[in-house]
Amino acid sequence: MSRLQRSLILFLLAFLFICGILSYPILTEQWRVTVKAVDHVEAVQEAFRHAWKGYKAFAWGHDELKPISKTHGEWFGLGLTLIDALDTMWILGLKDEFAEARKWVETELSFSKNVDVNLFESTIRILGGLLSTYHLTGDTLFLDKAKDIGFRLMPAFKTPSKIPYSDVNLGKGTAHPPRWTTDSTVAEVTSIQLEFRELSRLTQDPQYQNAVEEVTRQVHRLEGKRDGLVPMFINTNSGKFTRRGAFTLGARADSYYEYLLKQWLQGGKKETELLEDYLQAIEGVKKNLLRQTSPSKLTFVGELSNGHLNPKMDHLVCFLPGTLALGAHNGLPADHMDLALQLMETCHQMYAQMETGLSPEIAHFNLQSNNGRDIDVKPADRHNLLRPETIESLFYMYRFTKDSKYRDWGWDILQSFNKYTRVPSGGYTSISNVRDPVYPAPRDKMESFFLGETLKYLFLLFSDDNELISLDKYVFNTEAHPLPIWPSTS
Repeated sequence: MSRLQRSLILFLLAFLFICGILSYPILTEQWRVTVKAVDHVEAVQEAFRHAWKGYKAFAWGHDELKPISKTHGEWFGLGLTLIDALDTMWILGLKDEFAEARKWVETELSFSKNVDVNLFESTIRILGGLLSTYHLTGDTLFLDKAKDIGFRLMPAFKTPSKIPYSDVNLGKGTAHPPRWTTDSTVAEVTSIQLEFRELSRLTQDPQYQNAVEEVTRQVHRLEGKRDGLVPMFINTNSGKFTRRGAFTLGARADSYYEYLLKQWLQGGKKETELLEDYLQAIEGVKKNLLRQTSPSKLTFVGELSNGHLNPKMDHLVCFLPGTLALGAHNGLPADHMDLALQLMETCHQMYAQMETGLSPEIAHFNLQSNNGRDIDVKPADRHNLLRPETIESLFYMYRFTKDSKYRDWGWDILQSFNKYTRVPSGGYTSISNVRDPVYPAPRDKMESFFLGETLKYLFLLFSDDNELISLDKYVFNTEAHPLPIWPSTS
């Protein structure tokens, strides 16, 4: 071997050695990220098992766990937490827990009860949960139960206007508005469409889809909107908006906007009126509700009341970054993603600026800060109900950007849940004061959506499997139950 050849070989070996050293930290960091993701996934599974332990011990077959008093609360008497958690258990791979719950559904769940239920809550939690679980498992038990409750909810639509009543008696087949009003909330009557449309597709019975799409058509052409934004109430007799002049993306209106986009996606992007209404509404948000705080210039969505902006934002509004990102992923304007990024930061700060690391139910934002704070929280708004909306948006943002900070923010939230809301004997509890880390004042209630949504979105946020509930194949209802995007018939 010549001196030149030996020199070339030595140079090549040295080059490879140096490249190996330079790449080592990168490879090590990738390995760390993978290990961290696995650890986080297991932490969510452990959190679910701990919550389920409390539910199984003290509230089995009932609607909600009261983890501190070690008892249960009843809303509809239909095992709400159990049904809401079915697809979460399946997605998390908790086979034993799922098998136990399935047996209860098969042997104990009955909808032939003399009980009033809320149409919206029953649709998103029970009907949506059963349909989703059927699609994930292929088990017709869940489809049969979905057909049963879907049929029993239909009397709600027997109103003078075809805008549904808020309450249905499942056993009697009767429906009525709340005792104090003849109004329904706009979010409730416009956020049942994904589920009833899917029920019609599966049963080949058009009555369900016809009923909810009639509501959509009426709301589409109603007077009283402002740049695509809708009032919060609609009358079941007249079919008209009531209490006009107030516009919010929080409670009573939030999921109207979510379901415009998601119905368009569900139906294969063919229903242009839904898309037009959604795009107009987002422009309406930007024109009427968007503001920035002082001193940090956080972008937030306020509320409009008779032309006056109230710098108040419900935690519920934190669904919006994820919805905007989902739209941008499906070809909608790029500035929707820009806004999603800004609002995601704001929702993160609603957690990060609190002493417990948990968001209040409602935040008030400072437009001209005198105390150096961007966010103020009134005493009545300091509770945290274990809500999912911010984690939901973190999931979407991570799926579409792969920016690890969204996982980091989700991990911080899970750690805060474990520190301030975990009950040793099993379960998690809502708390009354996110500003008091010494005594956050537990409320003794674990909402069904903690298992149905919050932990599910955390698991999906930390999972490295993008095909686990692919966002190109499924659309999530507003209770985090994935329903399939319809196959194209063209």
